[in-house]
Amino acid sequence: MERARCWRGRNIAYTPLEIEDAELIQRWRSDPVAAHETGVRPPSLHGLRERIERHLDDDTRDDFLVLLPDGTPIGLIALQDQQPAEGTVEAYLMPAPEHRAKGHGVAALDALTDLAFGELPMHRVEAFTHTDNTAALSVLTAAGFVHEGVCRSSCLHRGRRHDIAALALLRSEWEVRDRPRSWDL
Repeated sequence: MERARCWRGRNIAYTPLEIEDAELIQRWRSDPVAAHETGVRPPSLHGLRERIERHLDDDTRDDFLVLLPDGTPIGLIALQDQQPAEGTVEAYLMPAPEHRAKGHGVAALDALTDLAFGELPMHRVEAFTHTDNTAALSVLTAAGFVHEGVCRSSCLHRGRRHDIAALALLRSEWEVRDRPRSWDL
């Protein structure tokens, strides 16, 4: 079934996340690389469905599947913990295992920051990842995010502590980025 596209980027589009997407998300989160990079264990399918249902009613977040032009889902992206009064939000991106390292991550993040700064009253988009997650750090940097620091020993995963890199993109930095905006594509 064709999914409605509610936002677009370079060679990608977003469709709202639905409860029926739980099996797909569970498969992506069960991938060993994703489990290591996110530092969380995959939830049960029932638990994931319940979480998605809660997120649908949560007005502090927006969750989307990222689609190729042919409608193939290639990842999950979200604006979470939206704080309009502060103008801050956290970006979350989880690519499908078979679509990693194909250049879609930067396009998806560009579209997400266009949404945050062009349609929402955000001033700052934050992102966090393990300091050894070179793929995520590379994608975030290519999308204009600036490394701001390290939260030392702030994540327990697989029996050891990990440092978390904190990155952000400010509205003023987004405004000077020389690239087409989502609404111009």
